Amino acid sequence: MSAVHAAFDSAPLPRMLWKQTQAQVVNSARIPAFSLTTILLPIMFFAFFGLSHTHETLAGSRVSIGAYLMGSFGAYAVSSAMVFNFGIGVAVARAQKLDLLQRATPLPASIAIAATVINALLFALISLLALFAFAILAGGVHLPLATWVDLTLRLLVGAIPLIGMGMAIGYAAGPNSAPAVTNLIYLPMSFASGLFVPIAELPQVVRNIAPYLPTYHYGQIAWNAIGAPTESMEEAVLALALWTVILFALAIRFFRLDQTRKFA
Repeated sequence: MSAVHAAFDSAPLPRMLWKQTQAQVVNSARIPAFSLTTILLPIMFFAFFGLSHTHETLAGSRVSIGAYLMGSFGAYAVSSAMVFNFGIGVAVARAQKLDLLQRATPLPASIAIAATVINALLFALISLLALFAFAILAGGVHLPLATWVDLTLRLLVGAIPLIGMGMAIGYAAGPNSAPAVTNLIYLPMSFASGLFVPIAELPQVVRNIAPYLPTYHYGQIAWNAIGAPTESMEEAVLALALWTVILFALAIRFFRLDQTRKFA
């Protein structure tokens, strides 16, 4: 018993979190399909959809289309890092039996999950900064420093429900189907939420569906930061809180089903 206590004394939780996070970051960096895609895709989408319209303004607003789409693709950058990191990452880890290995080690599940969250946030932040730099240099988008900081913090903190979505997909789908399932759910949801095209330009049937999607309300916190929302910040936060409960409940449900299949 004393040896067990000594082992835990020599590996305090903060150190375990630090080492596990390091391992997660190195593992992600060694997979260019993840790291480069996470960083470059938002820039490519901004170039395709917004670069030629950066100096135009939204109808009935003084906000430039460039700033609006930068906020939109900033939301896409962070949310995709969360959904794909957890959705595909968890499914692959299950296929490689890493969850079984972790169960047999002293590493607490909470530390493993926290390290994955930090890893996803780190790559999301890098993706955001790269997008902002491109929007400034190539698109001439300019915002006050306080707005840049506010937008970044809102996007990172507001992505919590998308973590639940990714975990739910990761525990419900297998490693081969997880990428297809993630794309099938997340990409149409992003389009329908107005992340690629301003919500006012979408077909009416899509605009009617959009308020029921978590990514719509996630986009709203970015659009609120730059002054072009279609709902109040209070409504967006309340909706995201509700989606957090729903998506994490689904994630826990699928996690328990997965554990029951393995250990019952």
